[in-house]
Amino acid sequence: MPRADRFLKACRREQVDCTPVWLMRQAGRYLKEYRDIRASNSFLEMCKNPELAAKITLLPVRRFEIDAAIIFADILLPLEPMGIEFNYTQGEGPVISNPVRTTSDINKLRPIESSTQLQFLMEAIKITRHELNKEVPLIGFSGAPFTLASYIIEGGGSKNYEHTKALMYNEPESWHKMMDCLADTVLNYLRAQIEAGVQCVQIFDSWVGCMSIPDYKEFVFPHQKKTFDGLKKTVPVIHFAHNAGHLLELVSEAGGDVIGVDWRTNIDQAWKRV
Repeated sequence: MPRADRFLKACRREQVDCTPVWLMRQAGRYLKEYRDIRASNSFLEMCKNPELAAKITLLPVRRFEIDAAIIFADILLPLEPMGIEFNYTQGEGPVISNPVRTTSDINKLRPIESSTQLQFLMEAIKITRHELNKEVPLIGFSGAPFTLASYIIEGGGSKNYEHTKALMYNEPESWHKMMDCLADTVLNYLRAQIEAGVQCVQIFDSWVGCMSIPDYKEFVFPHQKKTFDGLKKTVPVIHFAHNAGHLLELVSEAGGDVIGVDWRTNIDQAWKRV
């Protein structure tokens, strides 16, 4: 079976000669070619340079016989046009300088038009599709509403998500307003990527594993489902919730043509539950 067909056929649950498995490794950072580019460019400079982003996307494709490429980008990119200021510190990841902690902060969030405000990414997608020349499909992606919310509230990564949960429990109306805004942002962002040429999209809910089942139902599920419902009948959509084996049934119900699980969840058991 041609490599160009295998991944998308598997996403559609069609017959394939072997099942692709996603080995999570960011940005080909194990490759010397990537490290050479990174030595003279900041992470955001690489994301915002369409030619560089396309080149980095293609590095693993040129080195290995993989079944798909994923565009070089970052889950926080749609936050900048919303009014969130952030940067990446060496060894610590993203740091947000104006975290969202109050209703007043939420009211300042601006809706985005991804196709124009993030034109650099759309151009990178077009360049990459041209260079791939139908060799393998191209995947686009976004962070999920909850994961984006936790970043902008905490100001970066967190172990306990205390600010996130404080806002969620103490100001539920403001929480849902913010999540609704983020769901619209994710939807516009992914639709723009699809229009630019990606053939599959993945939504990463990187931090949702910190939620209990009742809290997920009340504070996350409606906004996650809104996002997936808005993407139906476009391209295959992958839903990956990290460290969320306890939420698997709800994750599946929220949406997605493919449901991703991490190493904590047995695939055979996941099939039975989903």
